[in-house]
Order: sequence, then C-alpha cells, then structure tokens
Amino acid sequence: MIDPDIFGYDFDAYLEVIADFTDNELIPAENEMVEAGAVPPRIVARMAELGLFAITIPRAYGGLEWTMEQQVRLTFEFTRASCVYRSRFSTVIGLCSQAILDHGTEEQRQRLLPAMAAGELVTAFALTEEEAGSDAGSLTTTAVRSGDNYVLNGSKRYITNAAWADAFVVFARTDQSKPGADGISAFIVDAGSNGVRTALPEIMNGHAEGPVGEIHLDDVEVPVENLLGGVEGAGLTMALRGINHARLHVAATCIGQGTRLLEETTAHVNGRRQFGSAIAELGAVQATLGGSFAELEAGRSLTVECARAFDEGSIPRHRIASAKLFSSEMVGRVADRCVQLLGGEGIVGPHPVPRMWRDVRALRIYEGSSPIHERNLGRAMIKQVAADGTLPNTYRV
Repeated sequence: MIDPDIFGYDFDAYLEVIADFTDNELIPAENEMVEAGAVPPRIVARMAELGLFAITIPRAYGGLEWTMEQQVRLTFEFTRASCVYRSRFSTVIGLCSQAILDHGTEEQRQRLLPAMAAGELVTAFALTEEEAGSDAGSLTTTAVRSGDNYVLNGSKRYITNAAWADAFVVFARTDQSKPGADGISAFIVDAGSNGVRTALPEIMNGHAEGPVGEIHLDDVEVPVENLLGGVEGAGLTMALRGINHARLHVAATCIGQGTRLLEETTAHVNGRRQFGSAIAELGAVQATLGGSFAELEAGRSLTVECARAFDEGSIPRHRIASAKLFSSEMVGRVADRCVQLLGGEGIVGPHPVPRMWRDVRALRIYEGSSPIHERNLGRAMIKQVAADGTLPNTYRV
C-alpha cells in the first residue's frame, strides 16, 4: 500500500525521496540481495510504500501519474542501484499497466489498476515463446472459446516476474485460420488458476536475483470478461503500447546503470596507486573515463528528448527504438571498460562493477534485441525516404 503522504508530494520532492531511497536503502542492500538470491521482501514492501509500482498509472486509478519525462528521471535515480530491483515492478509500470490502460475495458481498469498501483497485484507480460521471440506473430499458445470461458493451452518463457506475479497478461491465438498477428488476443490470467504452472531456470547469466521464468498453461479456464478490451484479434496491437513504454524505461535504466558504473570506477582509479601515483593520473585512464562519460550523456539526452516527445501526445516509436538501441549498447561498452580499469577487482571479489557488468548485458536483449532494432529502423528509413524524402520521426520542419 502506498504511503498516503506520497500523493501530496510534488515531483521534485518525490524525486528526492526516491534518490534517498536509492542511496540509503537500495544500494546498501545489494550484497544482502546477492547472498539471498532474491530481492528482500522488506525492500519490495518499501517499493510499494513509496509508490514505485504506481509511477505510470493515472491518479484516477490510484497511481501517481508522473509524465514520461518524470518517469525517466525517476528511473535514472533508482537504477543507480542494481537493475534487478527495477525488475520487480517494471512489468507493472510498463508492459502490463499501459496495455490495460489504453486497451482494457473500464471495468478491467477499475478492477486491476488500483491494485497494481498499490503493489498488491503484481503482473507479468506473457508474450515470448520458444518459437516466438522477436517474431511474436508466430506464437502458438491457443485460446478456445467454451461457453463463458476461454480455455488456454501453451507455454511462455523468459517472462520477468513469472514466479512472483499474481496475474499474467497472456497473448494467445484465438483464430487458428489467421496466421501472424491478426489471430492473436490478450487475456488477464489469474496466476492461481487451475492448470497454471511456473518454473525458474537453473542458471541466470546476470539478473540472478530476479530470474525470468516459464509459464505453462494446461487447459486453463479464463472468464470471457478477462479478454483484454473485450475484443479478439488485437492482442499484438495492445502489446505495442506497453512495449514502447517499457523500451524507453530500459533506455533510462541503461543511463542509471552507466552513472553508477562510472562513479564506482572513478572512485576506484582515484584510490588505486601504481608506480607511485593514483592510476587516475594516467592519460589512458582519463581518456577512457572521458569518452565513456560523453557516451553516457549522449544516451541521457536522447532518452529525455524521447520522453518529452512522448509527453507531447504521440509515441515516437522510432526515436524510442533508437534510444533503447544506443543506450543499451553504450552501457555494455562502458561496463566493459570499467571492469578493465578495475583490473583484478573486476574479476575477483564482491565489487559492484563486475556484477553490474553481468546484469547490463541483458539490456541489449530485453524489449527488442539490438539487431532487431537496427533492422527495423533501417526498414523504416527506407520506406519513409521513398515516400517523402525524410527520416522517421524527423526533426525537420
């Protein structure tokens, strides 16, 4: 439940609360989280109390209704701590809530969004399958109408919060005669339904404390009223709203992680002495840090500009894809350089930089892999220039 006082804060005051929470609770608890192999329950409870599950949800539905630019600035702050923390509420604030907000019925919004904002209804976005990753239109999970229910069968994998969610937004094929996206619909599925089973992987290469999971659906009955929006065949259109929102949050996460990586590494080189002086005095070290900082700030500017365009009323999906592509590749490069500057401490011991280096690698895959974004952006450029000579989401007058 959100602390009622939070609703009275203006944005600057709330940002200070989250910055303080990051510095004094999230970062100090990182080693505890690693040792436990999961985000401590008291931290999850504090996230809910401070409204982190509510930052994107309108006040009419119990949320805090911060703008996209404000959401991005908040993300810069709380992702200075391990990005595993963010994973516990990321599927609520982006992928799931936005699809429900834009495409759900009013009854579904009233029933689901207040509990999601309070952190009392954790949701997971169940789209990806073994043969349907980047090609989401190839999914094979089925939903067959049977009286007042749909019966769902299939399996999902790589699902964030699969093991902790109270409900899933599941994408399934309702029309077998229509290949691709046209036959796909979205459903709200209670995680406690008969026939629902989840499983966690044995090994995670990064994000070990917030593992993705599998969801198996065996003759799961879902009430007709849980068909998202009350319409069949629009599932992937509904998914895109949440995906574009989440992509911009991922870009912002990369900036927060990059900020922490460079702060930790700069502190290290200031204190590490070799050949009679701090290695921060070496020109090669300074050049590495300076170049990394410039890349970080380029990503920050691109991400904020995308957020501002989003707030103006349209979703600049090509700019968002560019921000996600650039920022996730950037933080990977920065993290690798930081590990190198740490030397032995970068591969041995509990220093946060190598842990973050492992964690940020996944950000180049989440919400669309880098090669997919490169291909899609190239296709959009070719199509738009052929049509009118301009680039997609152009700044030209």
